[in-house]
Amino acid sequence: MSEQNFPVTRRGVVGGAALAMAAPTAAAPRGSGGAAAPMTDPTAKYPKPPFDRQEQAWPGLARDMRPRPDHGETSYKGSGRLAGRKALITGGDSGMGRAAAIAFAREGADVVINYLPAEQPDADEVLDLIRKAGRKGVGIAGDLRDAAFCRRLVERSVADLGGLDILVNNAARQQTKPTLAEIGDEDFDATMKTNIYAPFWLTRAALPHLKPGSAIIITTSEQAYDPSMDLVDYAMTKAANMNFAKSLAKQLGPQGIRVNGVAPGPIWTPLQVSGGATMAKLEQFGGQTPLGRPGQPVELASIYVQLAAGEASYTTGHIYGAAGGSGNP
Repeated sequence: MSEQNFPVTRRGVVGGAALAMAAPTAAAPRGSGGAAAPMTDPTAKYPKPPFDRQEQAWPGLARDMRPRPDHGETSYKGSGRLAGRKALITGGDSGMGRAAAIAFAREGADVVINYLPAEQPDADEVLDLIRKAGRKGVGIAGDLRDAAFCRRLVERSVADLGGLDILVNNAARQQTKPTLAEIGDEDFDATMKTNIYAPFWLTRAALPHLKPGSAIIITTSEQAYDPSMDLVDYAMTKAANMNFAKSLAKQLGPQGIRVNGVAPGPIWTPLQVSGGATMAKLEQFGGQTPLGRPGQPVELASIYVQLAAGEASYTTGHIYGAAGGSGNP
């Protein structure tokens, strides 16, 4: 199967609104001081519902959303926490994967992002931001439902970066279906292979390259704890992701490899506008949370950085939530 000719599967669960793209701020030395940033009211920091009804064909593009998600393009400032690290992020073109890619680069890491060929316009923006941060950015398009491609993705990442010490299994497929009968066999298979098989294949391929001190981060979801009635197959996979992180952490702990998960709530990403939510739900997306709005991908960037950084050396087997006051982790 060609790495450039796959129609459907995808990234990274969930994320963010507004803010135009601009040149990033270079990473400052750690402990460089400076005035404290002003406090902001989290309920008023980003757009609230109602949102415009909008639909895109799967897998969707962040650049075509209204409003555009904020992945930290202009706001995330690094401090050298991941200097010299080498990361592979699936679903790195948009959502939390994009936010993590931008943050990792500004923290000093070289980054490979994976995405579907249809997501190339979003991926090009991310790669440009990584390179403007002075780090190596590599894009590898292809469909994670193919086990052979997953193996090639890891091998190419190791070759292009000169090693690998951070793996972020973030890519996901989400399609809303009101009844179980409406989830076709092909749809079910695509969701299982993207969300469960691919992280297994990628992690297995990456393990021979990961040394003590390496980190694996898996994007799960609040759906693992509090599933929606119209996301049955997706919620199943997110529960599996959570358990994969916890059991793998026990297995790899003695080797000095940490494994953790991130469980977002309602995040403003192309996942929602390309079949992941009904139009009625999209209009009020995130409004049910105590903060009254959806989250932006940039609001999770620091979580991915923290879990990848060496300072979190005693943190493994944990799931970190970011759901605006809802969800369980």
